[in-house]
Amino acid sequence: MEKITVTTPLLPPLEELTPYLEDIWNRKWLTNNGYYHQLLEKELCKYLDVKYISLFSNGTLALITALQALELQGEIITTPYSFVATSHAIVLNNLKPVFVDIDPNTYNLDPKKIEEAITDKTSAILPVHVYGTPCDNEAIQKIANKHNLKVIYDAAHAFGVKKDGVSILNWGDLSILSFHATKAYSTIEGGAIICHTPEMKKKLDQLKNFGYESETEIPMLGSNAKVNEIQAAYGLASLKYIDNAIASRKRSAELYRKELSNIKGISCLDIQDDVKLNYSYFPIIVNSKEYGESRDCLYFRLRDNNILSRRYFHPLITDFDFYKNHDYKKYDLSISKKTSDNVICLPMHHNLTENNINFIIEIIKGSLK
Repeated sequence: MEKITVTTPLLPPLEELTPYLEDIWNRKWLTNNGYYHQLLEKELCKYLDVKYISLFSNGTLALITALQALELQGEIITTPYSFVATSHAIVLNNLKPVFVDIDPNTYNLDPKKIEEAITDKTSAILPVHVYGTPCDNEAIQKIANKHNLKVIYDAAHAFGVKKDGVSILNWGDLSILSFHATKAYSTIEGGAIICHTPEMKKKLDQLKNFGYESETEIPMLGSNAKVNEIQAAYGLASLKYIDNAIASRKRSAELYRKELSNIKGISCLDIQDDVKLNYSYFPIIVNSKEYGESRDCLYFRLRDNNILSRRYFHPLITDFDFYKNHDYKKYDLSISKKTSDNVICLPMHHNLTENNINFIIEIIKGSLK
């Protein structure tokens, strides 16, 4: 049986990408703020309804640069329930991550747990819109304003997500996107920072290009995180298909919810009111006592039937050896741990068929072994 993958890249038709490549070959301008790089930034600002965007070669470098751009010091409050890029970016800036627990209904950083972790060393909060579900921005920003803290959103999963008709990428001081091939929208590898002023846009553009201000001036220390023209062209070609891809994902998510609703011991992530999602992931929680077997048993049974799911995020960031050995500050993480030990992300992508989902459901029900 053909494998049902947990994700698949959004590939624009090859014949539509070819004219871009021919033009790049004719222009002989492959990188360094080229024509298609500039065009993609303009198109993404329009599509995402944001003022300024700076493209990066990947989301991790975008996150590292965002923290650098805000010139932070000391401690950054963040979540253990994320991909390690979130906390790695903190450490790579010589800052210290402080881990607090998540909300059991959203799996996002719990605002009620943030304030107790704030000290005189705290300079920022780094929440994650987990699975594209918006954080409680109002509560987080209120805390940040009270304690004069910066807010940087890891919005790697949140391409195109809106709440009350407004892009959540406009929240906080900066928001970071990932355009990795596993995401709903990609530039093969890639990422971006959304900011609010031309001054910050200029600073971010300098930081991703070694700190150059002009041919002979480097006033700041920067890295090399530029997007090449082929990545940008791929992103432009893909942008034409993202709406249809998200619509397909939505249909799959609705079918999953309908069919899973009557399976004891299986629960789905709550959907927030007035939120337009991108359906990047479809996580379920396995209550082993009610379901009759553990999360891992189900994971391997799915795999035995050529269904590739993912225990995402497992283990917690704080359970990796690096973070254990460095003993970074953490508070009670019991909800994060419980979620990590019981979560499975089921296959979710634009190419899933109704037959695929029905087969997955039958495996979860135990109708097929």
